[in-house]
Amino acid sequence: MIDTNWAGNYLYTANRIHEPRSLSELSEAVAGTDQLRVLGSRHSFTDIADGAELITLAGMPCDVVIDTNAMTAKVPGQMTYAAVCVALRHAGLALHNLASLPHISVAGAIATGTHGSGDHNGNLATAVRALTVMKADGEIVALDDSDADFAGAVVSLGALGVTVDVTLAVQPSFDVVQNIFERLPWEAAIDATDEVFGAGYSVSLFTTYGSTVEQVWVKQRADQIRLYDDGFLGATPATTPVHMVAGESSVNCTAQLGAKSLWSEALPHFRADFEPSVGDEVQSEWFVAREHAGAAMRALRNCKAELAPALMVSEIRTIAADQLWMSPHYDRDSVAFHFTWFPIDAAIERAVEAVERALAPFAARPHWGKAFGHGGELVGDRYPRRDEFLSLVGRFDPNQKFRNDWFRRNIAR
Repeated sequence: MIDTNWAGNYLYTANRIHEPRSLSELSEAVAGTDQLRVLGSRHSFTDIADGAELITLAGMPCDVVIDTNAMTAKVPGQMTYAAVCVALRHAGLALHNLASLPHISVAGAIATGTHGSGDHNGNLATAVRALTVMKADGEIVALDDSDADFAGAVVSLGALGVTVDVTLAVQPSFDVVQNIFERLPWEAAIDATDEVFGAGYSVSLFTTYGSTVEQVWVKQRADQIRLYDDGFLGATPATTPVHMVAGESSVNCTAQLGAKSLWSEALPHFRADFEPSVGDEVQSEWFVAREHAGAAMRALRNCKAELAPALMVSEIRTIAADQLWMSPHYDRDSVAFHFTWFPIDAAIERAVEAVERALAPFAARPHWGKAFGHGGELVGDRYPRRDEFLSLVGRFDPNQKFRNDWFRRNIAR
């Protein structure tokens, strides 16, 4: 039995875990339970994946089907992005983006709106062109982007059923060059946000909200290079590889210092061959409209004293808008404020309250897979398609097999 999530901060309460090894075994397990949640790579930090019984698809077949005419790849929901990358590399293909950590499962990532970075890059769920879902009675339903329910079914929060497979849009492979700049002045970060986040295909700021932004990670496509040899808006180029957390070794980070790497080796912050086993951290993240980036940075800087006891590091990056109903980036280009906390419960609680208070004027939306404080009382205003989503969930799962305490607390009325 799996006891805890990846970070070790959450203890699952399920009394049974199912481990099917075929589609028929999966159907039998799903149809034979009263309350069920799917367990993915366990990279969530709350009870979102918990329930009376759990099911893992880790033992199911992991075949990838590539269609070069349609430029798609059909992958099992339980497959990690790291494994998908291997299959695509052999075919000379790529995804549009990847999350910081490539070890997460495809189904779990898209169900929670997990993202990478880039002004023009939608979250990982925006690459989905079709998906197959097993409903509560064991029936298989196939949806594609021509279906009326599709936009509600992709970021599903695990409430529609078991995502058996996902069809992802792919593109020709490309190379990425990554450079790090240090000590970016806050006035540049706040007053020149378009220039900062437009500096590369993917740009991340790492900070503890001190006197400067400690690091700027700029990932550029090798065919779209702009040179910043002398520095970047007052920040200076790093001369040795760095980790985003001060004092940590850079050995598990992706290549830096202008090295050219394949997309799959550079878009994440961490190498795929580094297998995280213990997180020893808690993560939170909120999204505000892109236009409020500078004002939100100012508001968070004013909270530094409340954040400091819990804060390991914060990452700021951008994500393009989409039309997926429960996506945190629904209908608005977003700036993300990510926080990695030391595992100190009381300090985290105070810090989360401070962040949510600071970002309240900007109608911040939480990352579904991470720790946040506000529940369903705010979701209706911030997710305008919530009622339609709940109607879709009701049609797929009328007996509420896939609803759990997390879902009722944060989504359902």
